[in-house]
This record gives sequence, C-alpha cells and structure tokens, in this order.
Amino acid sequence: MNGKPLIDWHWIGTHLDDIWGMTVEHLVLAFIAVGVGFLISFALALIALRWRRSYGPITAVAGLLYVIPSLALFAILVPITGLSPLTAEIALVSYTILILVRSTVTGIDGVPVEAKEAADGMGFTGRGRLWRVEVPLATPLIVAGLRIAAVTTIGLVTVSALIGQGGLGRLINEGLQTSFPTKTITGAVLSVALAVIADVGFVLLLRRLTPWSRARDGSS
Repeated sequence: MNGKPLIDWHWIGTHLDDIWGMTVEHLVLAFIAVGVGFLISFALALIALRWRRSYGPITAVAGLLYVIPSLALFAILVPITGLSPLTAEIALVSYTILILVRSTVTGIDGVPVEAKEAADGMGFTGRGRLWRVEVPLATPLIVAGLRIAAVTTIGLVTVSALIGQGGLGRLINEGLQTSFPTKTITGAVLSVALAVIADVGFVLLLRRLTPWSRARDGSS
C-alpha cells in the first residue's frame, strides 16, 4: 500500500455540496420511481381483482420486466429516450411493478370474509367497501410491498449512473474509474444509509397507518 488513507476526509469536507446534490438526486429518482410504480401497480391490481383472468397475464408481463438485466434494459431504452432521467425512471419503475401488484392483490384478497360481509350489510357499494374496508385492512401488506420496492429501488438507482444519472451511483462510478476509493466508499455508504432510512421510515409509517395493530399488541 502507498500509505494513503482509505478515506480522504479533506476531500469530503470540501465537496459536501456535491455530495448533497447527488444524494438529493438519488432520493428524487427513487421517490418518483416508487410513486409512479405504485400508481401503475395499484391500477393493475384493481383490474386483476375485478377481472381475475387478467392477474396471470399482468404478473407474467411484470415478471418479465423484473428479470430483464438493468444493462440490457438501458440498451433497449437509450436509442428511444436517450441518456436522460426518463430512461432511468422507466427502468426503475418497471422493477417495482411485480412487487407492488402482488402485495396489493394479496393484501386485498386477504381481507376476512366477515369484514366484507359486514360492509355489505352496512350498505356499502363495491367501491365504498374497497376504499373504506378492504384497502385499510390490506394496508400492512401494501406498505410491506412499498417497503421492499423502495429499498430495492434505492439500490438500483446507482446502476443508472451508467447512463449519466444515478445520484450517488455517479460518485461510486467516478471513484472506480479514477481509483479514488473515497468517492466509492462515500457513495456506497450513503446509498446503504438511504436504504436503511427508507426501511425504518416505512415501518414507522405502517405503525401510523394501522393504530389498531399497536392497540392489539399492547393488549396481548
């Protein structure tokens, strides 16, 4: 070894603005991907719940998108959408759909029959029962899907550095290209930290959205 420290703290101190900018870019890319992915997936889940025969084809297409390697997907998209944030978002969104469709359908399917019958007995329409009974009771599984999708997406954002996007992924890539480990380690550590924060955040969100779970746990 040449005796140089693995992490150059002086460089970090003089590049905090750049690091912050890449962190924000990373979060924005992940947030948009999960948000758009959830909207698309929720709509597809409702279609699958309404027309059961569509569930197989929907998950088959979503599964195909999920297994396409990110590099191959970028190679397909770049000639169409260029080296742009749109290219990164299309790829990132595609990886969330299978997770979110399955968690939403499974959550709503898992609502007890008794709860559905009670809602019907109270005069709820099908739409009213969905939004006021089924979705609230399915919240734990829906949020669990969002939790997995968010953590996965935060990790995948780094790969989009290969097309000039990627937030902290660009920092990792620059460090590897220049043999400057400080950039690589900083980007990697912050990416992991964002994933951990997102994971904890969704746990707290679930507790906030399902207060009856806490009450039940406290009484047991």
